Amino acid sequence: MRGHVYTEEDIEEESTEQEEPRWAIDPDWFEANSRSLLALVRSGLCSKCRKRLDSGETWGSLDDLMTNIRSCCSTEPDYITGSLPIMESVFRLFLANGNQALDLIELGRQLSERRGVDTYRTSVEILSRLLEYDKYYGIRPVES
Repeated sequence: MRGHVYTEEDIEEESTEQEEPRWAIDPDWFEANSRSLLALVRSGLCSKCRKRLDSGETWGSLDDLMTNIRSCCSTEPDYITGSLPIMESVFRLFLANGNQALDLIELGRQLSERRGVDTYRTSVEILSRLLEYDKYYGIRPVES
């Protein structure tokens, strides 16, 4: 608007209209990029579940595998640690929470709690840049 003086109400209204994007693992991205989500999810199993899988135990589907990660692997203290690469930690966090979409603030908060170190690497700015350029984990913005 020409000559319009913005008030605090205008700014507040604009900021509430522009919600922060939420992120999650996009299974369709894997198919579109000829990648295997199943293989990547299997790599996120804890050592106990990996042994079960190696001994011939099978889980019927990707959903079964992710349910197992939520109920077993994600409860292990070493499932997400500061020694993991940050994007691996992000991927495992989404596996642990059942792939519930998170905004960058919540994602950073949960990562800081789980990793316990390097909180600068879980800042909104760093996470935004890492997720924007992800070409491996299939983590994408979720449509509202």
